[in-house]
Parts: sequence; C-alpha cells; structure tokens
Amino acid sequence: MKSLIIGGAGFVGAYLIHHLKEDLGHEVAVTKMPTERISSEGVEIFDLNILVQEDIVQLFRKVRPDYIFHLAAQSSVSVSWKNPQLTIDVNVKGSVNVLETLRQLDYKPRVLLIGSGEEYGHICDGETPVGEDNVTRPGNIYAATKACQNMFGKIYADAYQLDVMMVRAFNHIGPNQAPLFVVADFCKQVAEIEAGKKEAVMKVGNLSAKRDFTDVRDVVRAYGQLIQQGKPGETYNIGSGHAIAIEDILKLILKNTTSDITVETDPQKLRPVDVPIIEADITKVTEATGWMPQIPLEQTIRETLDYWRGCV
Repeated sequence: MKSLIIGGAGFVGAYLIHHLKEDLGHEVAVTKMPTERISSEGVEIFDLNILVQEDIVQLFRKVRPDYIFHLAAQSSVSVSWKNPQLTIDVNVKGSVNVLETLRQLDYKPRVLLIGSGEEYGHICDGETPVGEDNVTRPGNIYAATKACQNMFGKIYADAYQLDVMMVRAFNHIGPNQAPLFVVADFCKQVAEIEAGKKEAVMKVGNLSAKRDFTDVRDVVRAYGQLIQQGKPGETYNIGSGHAIAIEDILKLILKNTTSDITVETDPQKLRPVDVPIIEADITKVTEATGWMPQIPLEQTIRETLDYWRGCV
C-alpha cells in the first residue's frame, strides 16, 4: 500500500509517517510547504501549496496513492482569531481543492479528512459526551472552517461517490508539539523555570475549560485503522472519551516538578470566546475499527515535559 500525507511536516505528520511506515509497512509520500523541513528517512517528500489545485492534480497523478491523509491546515484556534483569512483559505479552499482533484482521477483512493472536536462548539446540557450526529455550533473561526470541510467531504462522498471519510479529532498531545497548544505551553514553561531561564511564574489562560486529551500516538493509530475500515461519507470522533479541566492538566504537570512555581493569568492567553466543555463519544470509531486509546494521560504529560527539558 502507498500512503500520501498532505501536510506532513507538522506535529501529527511525524507520528503518522512513523506509524504508516514502521507499524503498517506502507510506502509513504509526504507533502510540505517549501519553507518546512521533514527529517524522516525512506519517504518521498514533495513541496505543495494546497491553494494551487493544478499542483495537487500533478502530485496525485505522479504518486497515485492508495490512501490519502489530509492533514494540511491552519490548526491553531488562537491564530484563527488573529488571521481569519489565512485560516479560511487553507482549511476551506485547500480542502475543496483536494476534493476537486479526487474527481479528476481515474481511480478512487481512500481519503481521510482531518477535522476537529472544536466543530461541535457550544455543547448544550445533556449533549456530553458528544456524538457525531450532534448539531455543530462552532464557537471560533478555526472550528467553523473545519465544520465546513466536514460538510464538503460528506457532500463530495455522496454526490460523486468518492471514498472519503472524515474525523473529528479532539485535543491530541505529546512530545514535539508546538507551544501554541496548552499542554506543550505549560510543559515548556516548567522546563524553562527548572533550567533557570525563566522566573518561577507560569502564565496561563482559562483554566476552567474542560477538554478531551489523547496521546498523538493513539490518534495516528486511529487514522491508520479508519483509512482501512471506515465507511465513505461517515464522520468519526477520535478522542479519549473523557474531558478534564485545564486546571487539572496544570496540576498533573506541576506534580512532576520540584520547582516552587507561582501561577498567574495572562490576558493575552484568553480567547475571545471559549467553549466550556468538549468531550468525545468514541463509540462509533470503536465499533467500526476496535480502536481504543491506550496511553495514559499521565504518561503523555511526563514524556512531553521530559521532551521540553531536553530542548531548553
């Protein structure tokens, strides 16, 4: 089997490359932006701007993958507030360019569009844990673009008989994640304090929000199983099935350090709108593939903290 990862230079891409190549034995091709770097050996690497459809057409015809994982996205909620246009262009126009290219091929690869648990947005009382058929009420620009991608994926699968499946991936974490994201941010700050490179004050945002966190290695296993066993036109939640307050995440991180650290709220880390709770119902993916998360949250946090200790 040959797999193509669109947008493989990021956090998830490195783990997905390893899983497909080492665990599943696939040939792997990966795209990146010209300014990005991918250090994985034994994979084909291509520069690609998904806003240029003709470039996508040429790449698909050259590589002819059996499986396509569409990871390319502007994936930061905070960046989406600061740069809505970029987020809309990459996440909506880029995804439609991929779907349009699939219509031009003389064969039908299986495709996984990567969405987000943020698509559910404002979850009402009685809707937690949230299932795939729940109404989506996006609460930020990033979430709105991913909800739009999901709708396009469903329409193209049904109308053009494309072998496209969608996932809504909830918060995934682990070593090497950028500090734009909360767990990596907290771990980086602790490592800097321990190393004496930062005063012993942690800057935090909203600690009351509850999110569903899963180790990235479990997430890519789910992707690998869904690309083989998922049903075209369907959406699958990928998460732990359990929400935890950001405050409790912080406590788990601080439990792994002997440094005496003060915690302060930084207004710059507060979002204009923050959804109180996002928690996944993962029954559908489990029934379809047998997948379940395996790596405990405490282990992921320890390993992420150790990663940042090695970086600062």
